[in-house]
Amino acid sequence: MTEEKQSATITIINPQGLHMRPAYLFAEMASRFSSRIEVVKDDMRIDGKSVLSILTLGATQGSQVAVEATGPDAEAAVAELVQLVTSGFPDESGKTEAEASHF
Repeated sequence: MTEEKQSATITIINPQGLHMRPAYLFAEMASRFSSRIEVVKDDMRIDGKSVLSILTLGATQGSQVAVEATGPDAEAAVAELVQLVTSGFPDESGKTEAEASHF
């Protein structure tokens, strides 16, 4: 039996890139899935469930990253993580960081 594999390439839209808060939100969501989650940027491949690993990517606004998942819930994992990134990592009120920084 082979494991399901899914991947998607996305552009970081956050004005500050993948800094601590978005990295935490990404890792927190990735940890909800049993699949192995990896994020690839340039020649770096890191564990998508590790906040510190995500921070080492240095993914600034406009960076392209690939989200790859391998396991039983890979399709759902990639779909939800892509949605999180492309929505701008909204907070509990639904505002993105870009919206929250405009008083």
